[in-house]
Amino acid sequence: MSLVKTSLLNGIAVAVKVASALVLNKILAVYVGPAGYAVIGQFQNAVSIVVNLAGGVVATGVTKATAQHYDDEAKQHAVWQTAIRFSLVASLIAGTSLLFLGNWMSEWLLHRADMSGVFVCLALSLPAMAASNLLLAIVNGKKEIGIYVTANIFGSLISLLITGLLAYMFGLYGALVAFTINPAAALLSTAAMVMRRDWFKAKFLWGQVNGKALRELAGFGLMGLTTALTVPVTYMLIRGHLATNLGLNAAGYWQASWKISEIYLMLITTTLTVYYLPRLAEIKTAQEMKNEIFKVYRFVMPLVLVSALTIFLLRDFIINTLFTSEFMPMRKLFAWQITGDVIKIGAFVLAYVMLGRAMTKSYVITEIAFCASFFLLTWVFVSKWDLLGVAIAYAVNYSMYWICIFFLIRHELRRMDNSEEVVGA
Repeated sequence: MSLVKTSLLNGIAVAVKVASALVLNKILAVYVGPAGYAVIGQFQNAVSIVVNLAGGVVATGVTKATAQHYDDEAKQHAVWQTAIRFSLVASLIAGTSLLFLGNWMSEWLLHRADMSGVFVCLALSLPAMAASNLLLAIVNGKKEIGIYVTANIFGSLISLLITGLLAYMFGLYGALVAFTINPAAALLSTAAMVMRRDWFKAKFLWGQVNGKALRELAGFGLMGLTTALTVPVTYMLIRGHLATNLGLNAAGYWQASWKISEIYLMLITTTLTVYYLPRLAEIKTAQEMKNEIFKVYRFVMPLVLVSALTIFLLRDFIINTLFTSEFMPMRKLFAWQITGDVIKIGAFVLAYVMLGRAMTKSYVITEIAFCASFFLLTWVFVSKWDLLGVAIAYAVNYSMYWICIFFLIRHELRRMDNSEEVVGA
């Protein structure tokens, strides 16, 4: 499926997701306030870490392997079965750990001693979360865009309904519980649609662990584990630093600006996941890879530039509409935040090549290095420019990341060229 057609179909799901996120964002802003918003950000990052540790780390590998072995269903099934076995075991280990560490995590992470129950809910829902992630990864690898779009629409609507209702009824605690329920609830709708496809049977998901498939997933597991730990932990450390030095409200302002970036960049980031990653897995030659990169750049960069400029011009309207007047101090973050957004997307187009080409070592090193540099830059810049410093650090960090990734991918393309010449000879 073409990049434009994939984007249009995916745009339907993103439109629903954005609309749901906007409504939900307003509900949370009203019922939990800036400080509660910071706590929600911390918990969402914790959920992200735990879900990835419970098998989500291999989801990207499942997508790539499913797309790569498009003409060999036996290999696809071996990958699925191995991923499911791995995820179930990892879910049990992670869930058991949460049951023992819930009280400590509530106080350390959420700055509340009365929130340990949400970690119990998270532990119980982990297997369903892991299964949902893997099922969507399979659908993506099979290029079943219709199912992928519909599943995401249902997921957005379920999230809006459950989170909005629980936040209205129980405030911050209800919102946190909802974030543990939503992915598990979305699994039912995804499974119902996939079961109707000829290429899918429940028995294809259950079998022995395949050694070759496990090795194939191992590199992606390492890359996924690196991202699962470094990125959310970095955000949690940054929020903690802001809360300690500027107050919990300040951490909430930064979380709110980050949420705006997530919402308006959804079309681009999901298109990269749905179209770009499976496409990269199919490419065999350097010239074809170059053509694909340039094609994506020509489509993505004008879109992100126009979107970013629009967000900046409408910043006052956005704050008043999506949040409340309590969030107005975040206004000063917009210029640097959206600059960082544009730079980040430019870097991501190249960074996805590392995933598509399974450049494990380069991916792991750059993820760790630039997550560390983001926190260190934040630490330095906040001491100089207060809250504005975190937005400046964001833009500066991704500028350095883009330059680094450019040289890594250029080297990989040259290596591919040399390999082709050797084969040709």
